Amino acid sequence: MIVFITMEKVKKLKVFIKITVIISVFLSLVSCQFIQNLNSDTENSEIDYYYITGSKENRENLKDLFYLLSEEENGSEGEFAVTREIAGNFARLKDYDKLIQFLSAKTINNPADPYNGYYFLMIAYAFIQQNSQPIAALYFDMIINNYPDLIINDESIHLICLRHLIELNKNPQRQVWYYKELISRFPDKIDMGTAYFMLGQACEKIADWNGAIQAYTNYLPYTGTIIPGFPNSDQYARQQVDFSRSPKDWTFESLAALRASVQYALDSGNARILMQYQAKVNFDVRSWQQTEIENPRMTTFNLSHFMGHRIRYDPVLDASSNATEAFLRTTGWTQSLNTWYLYFRKIRFPQDPEIHGRWEWAGIYYGEKF
Repeated sequence: MIVFITMEKVKKLKVFIKITVIISVFLSLVSCQFIQNLNSDTENSEIDYYYITGSKENRENLKDLFYLLSEEENGSEGEFAVTREIAGNFARLKDYDKLIQFLSAKTINNPADPYNGYYFLMIAYAFIQQNSQPIAALYFDMIINNYPDLIINDESIHLICLRHLIELNKNPQRQVWYYKELISRFPDKIDMGTAYFMLGQACEKIADWNGAIQAYTNYLPYTGTIIPGFPNSDQYARQQVDFSRSPKDWTFESLAALRASVQYALDSGNARILMQYQAKVNFDVRSWQQTEIENPRMTTFNLSHFMGHRIRYDPVLDASSNATEAFLRTTGWTQSLNTWYLYFRKIRFPQDPEIHGRWEWAGIYYGEKF
């Protein structure tokens, strides 16, 4: 589930965490008193036995674990192992409130504990299980920014946090930072193609056009990467990079101006003039049945081989034309490919305001539409 976090939500969540901390301090005092009474088998103090829960066997196990915890040195590997087992016990029982309270109290009592980053990670997981993803996201972010990385079971806790944050916090500025962190710190642990492409997408959303082009350039060696939601990622990235490097001297201020120039060239029968109006990069040539471009990097398409007779064109654009794309039906090319639809496209290139919004002749579709 994707969760969008607004500034108002962040303020409310910070207040919630402060309240949680206050509760944790209280519970930490309770837990200290509890540990002192572990060897007592009295059943008359519910506060002392707050953390003892579950079946009889589980209660006995927790008593033993808390006794071991009282014997371990603060911040030691032994204490970490016992603490982790206690928290895991609560997780198996799905008692996430006790897990959160127990680990919160522990981090409050021992702020210098080297394993606090991992304890906060377990707290974040508990909040996810309680469908409190915005709170979990705050913990993930806090771990990355305030606690050193730890390798637990051969996994980096910072890497785990970044992966979760990418899913939980869709703020594009934060997304840029997350992907840059992944790429710079964990290149051997991630899908670099996906990371570079999604970095480009995030850069576009914050109008960092130079950053977007650089990200798409870095993506190109990873073409073939399957990116969910972006079936044409290879084509898109290459178009952006190639277009950014091109002179863009074939563009027209309006669709009307482009159409008039193309129709004049068709009337004259001059292939050389007509070819001047073609896009010099990313010229799309395909049949209506094709889903892939024949040559996504095409720079020239020699029209003189196909202009045997006078080319005719419809007096109006095809009905499927809209504000960003237009099709002009033409006939009279070759006997085998008599009908072509000339494809005109409005240019989306915000990094250059002089080009953005202009029009180009971007391709050809063979045959009749079905």
